[in-house]
Amino acid sequence: MSEVLAATTPADWRTLDPENTLYLQLPQGRVVIELAPAFAPQHADNLRTLARGKYFDGLAIVRSQDNFVVQWGDPDGKRSLGRARDKLPPEFTVKMTHALPFEPLPDRDGYAPEVGFSQGFPVGRDPAKGEAWLAHCYGMVGAGRGNEADSGSGAELYVVTGHAPRQLDRNIALVGRVVKGMEVLATQPRGSGPMGFYESAERYVPIKSVLVAADVPVAERENLEILRTDTERFRQLVEARRNRRDDWYLVPAGYIDLCNVPIVARPRT
Repeated sequence: MSEVLAATTPADWRTLDPENTLYLQLPQGRVVIELAPAFAPQHADNLRTLARGKYFDGLAIVRSQDNFVVQWGDPDGKRSLGRARDKLPPEFTVKMTHALPFEPLPDRDGYAPEVGFSQGFPVGRDPAKGEAWLAHCYGMVGAGRGNEADSGSGAELYVVTGHAPRQLDRNIALVGRVVKGMEVLATQPRGSGPMGFYESAERYVPIKSVLVAADVPVAERENLEILRTDTERFRQLVEARRNRRDDWYLVPAGYIDLCNVPIVARPRT
């Protein structure tokens, strides 16, 4: 993998769109979230409205469940959403179209007829139904909801911090993924209550702010570049991970799971 990355050119990388990037500021540092408007456009728009309305500022991480998720939002459920919507259509899937890029993986998957990557996000597809959807891999960010399919506005968000809970695919709206700062979220103290919720307010982790990157001065933005998933170099990286041939591996796997394919983010030079 290191050899593949060393051989990349500037054309193999892309920068983040500031309008579709959120900065979650915690006491331990900044978390950078790339939104996925091609899969959840109304959620992306609502999240920008929530961030610009300062909805998240002063709220908290309220849940850290071992091998599952970290979740944040309003502990009391009383804060006004401002101009944001409290209900959204369940953007669990989108229609497969030629305009939606897809880089397939060569191996079978237990949760979808086809899996691969679209614009840097892990994706499942069902050609028979003409549907595509984001997959619950490590670092993916979703909008928590109740039993009603339209109840996930983005006011409560979670990030996958454990083994990929793919059974959630198509049952909840994934809105993006963390591209920097996962170590800040994954190391939050585990909650002792049911489902990892913190049992006292003293254990909440305060959110300093959530900002849209486009609203942050250029000099204060994260200067990152992301490995594109629609290039020959990315296909070489996948193959290198499927069949590791360095001296340590005695038996190459000849297989790779969707959620074991790394999407590399690095400082832009």
